[in-house]
Amino acid sequence: MNPMRLIELSPGKYSLLLDAGTTDVDDVIEELGHEPNGYFWEGVAQLLVSTEAPALEGRFSYDPEGGMFCAYGTDREALEELATRMSAVAADAERVRQLIALARANGFEFDD
Repeated sequence: MNPMRLIELSPGKYSLLLDAGTTDVDDVIEELGHEPNGYFWEGVAQLLVSTEAPALEGRFSYDPEGGMFCAYGTDREALEELATRMSAVAADAERVRQLIALARANGFEFDD
């Protein structure tokens, strides 16, 4: 299941969306003391960008809500790469565990 959706809002303007609470790893996120909401997924995106894909830094913006993760911008390629990375996390409980452990080790706090 790919929970990510990339939509074109108007010519050249894109939004990457994930409906919070719909991923295969929600139970693991809760087990690890977090809420699988849009703010948590923003933290996942920030962590992925900062640790694995620094070339994506600054190429889109975030606008999450409790029920939805949203990244937006004009760089479709950057949003597609983020979607690929986040989809992999959303489908793999061990990957979620690794990211949360990495966040703890680096003092990164999820805003969930």
